[in-house]
Amino acid sequence: MSSIPQLEYTNKDAIPEIVDGVRAAFHSQKTKPLEWRKVQLRKLYWGLIDNADAIAQACKIDLGKGHFEANLMELDFCTNTCIYCCDNLDKWAKDESAADIQLANKLLFPKIRKDPLGCVLIIGPYNFPVNLVLAPLAGAIAAGNTVVIKPSENAPNVAAVLQKVIEDSLDQSCFRVVQGAIPETTALLEQKWDKIFYTGGATVGTIIAKKAAETLTPITLELGGRNPAIVTKNADIRLAARRLLWGKIVNAGQVCISQNYTLIDREVLDRFVSEMKLAMKEYYPNGTRHSDDFGRIINDRQWQRLKSMLDNSKGKILMGGELDQEDRYIEPTLILVDSPKDSLLIDESFGPLMPILPVNNLDEAIRIANTVHATPLGLYPFGTKAETERCLREIRSGGASVNDGFMHGSLPTLAFGGIGDSGQGAYRGQASFDCFTHRRSITTTPSWMEGMMSVRYPPYKGKLEKMRQMGNLKPNFDREGKVKFSLGSYILSLGAGSKTGGLIRYLVLIVAALGLRQYLG
Repeated sequence: MSSIPQLEYTNKDAIPEIVDGVRAAFHSQKTKPLEWRKVQLRKLYWGLIDNADAIAQACKIDLGKGHFEANLMELDFCTNTCIYCCDNLDKWAKDESAADIQLANKLLFPKIRKDPLGCVLIIGPYNFPVNLVLAPLAGAIAAGNTVVIKPSENAPNVAAVLQKVIEDSLDQSCFRVVQGAIPETTALLEQKWDKIFYTGGATVGTIIAKKAAETLTPITLELGGRNPAIVTKNADIRLAARRLLWGKIVNAGQVCISQNYTLIDREVLDRFVSEMKLAMKEYYPNGTRHSDDFGRIINDRQWQRLKSMLDNSKGKILMGGELDQEDRYIEPTLILVDSPKDSLLIDESFGPLMPILPVNNLDEAIRIANTVHATPLGLYPFGTKAETERCLREIRSGGASVNDGFMHGSLPTLAFGGIGDSGQGAYRGQASFDCFTHRRSITTTPSWMEGMMSVRYPPYKGKLEKMRQMGNLKPNFDREGKVKFSLGSYILSLGAGSKTGGLIRYLVLIVAALGLRQYLG
């Protein structure tokens, strides 16, 4: 059995010096070379592999995570991310030719350069304490930033192992770990950052957003949400029950994108409940109480919060309901509720509680979903293609999985993020690189263009019309907003995207430049 280091909180008074050191490392230009970034990602990969047993053991102690979940959803997710970033970094970091530039301005060679933001802070959560810290860290490394990492104090064993991995694997002048709780996090937020990335609850997210606003610091917030699942009478009921049950047993329901409640057509309610019970028997033949595959609630405070939600609900328990505070155990529990105002709907459970609310039709389901929470993190519609498309069209959400539970959040290369009060910004795959990158617009004006550029210099008498002829776009619509057919535009559009079209546009550019030069004298 691997030994887990003892967690020690960082001296709060040392935090400004830590941040200053990491910022100085960024300004030393050390992180700019792409090969240096790749080496750091490779070392992080091997650091995870070498500490795989300790990571799994820490996840078991802190969250009761079984071997399967700890390896697949924590370790493998992060190692795959490291490799994916290495394999794609050259492509991501390459300068881009600017799009949609007017013909005359092509001569300025406009481009987009990918610059690192600078010194960033990553604050992690407790539910996926490895994945949701190291996945954004990999993106920050790939983008060329220096980073201070603050793991969750609520998963102390994982936090200690993460510190060991990072200190043993990465350049300590550029990547540091700060351990602690509210005082240490507060001290970190007092520092000036070039980006703050936070995953957790909306309450703390609001505090971070307010603090960041004081220094105009950009933020990415990955928050929770009262995520609706909708099951129509035309859905595959067995499939819906199995997949939604899976969405609530992973990590004992401590998943920010699992469904918070299910709106189900009354006609199929009984079938859905029966299929849910059958699925439970199949997944856990001997129950979840003594299964190594079912986790525990992170701490007593969260366990008590979930119990209070259940106690305050007016719903009827249809399946499960066993609780054990000493073991931090809550059995997957299916509850039939009769109102959108039930305590299990208006608050995010973040646990294995599964309230279901019968509805008369899809219209009612959509109305309730938009009332309970206008901007959930996830949406899970089950039904025909027309029904699920209508749900996607009429209900906002950060992401969605059609006919499944939170699969969109399980893909390591698919951009993931919230909307409204379920978060802002996105990461995963290339989005992780983009999250920590400034897209810097650059032009280069040749000296030979000075004669052409003189139209911009004072005195301006007689030059406005020339400038307008050079730069103003001509509308292709009338005063009623109707588009007018233009033969010239149609001809210019021919061959767009082809090599022939590109050659034609290049020749037109040369002719335009010569004509412009002659026009300006």
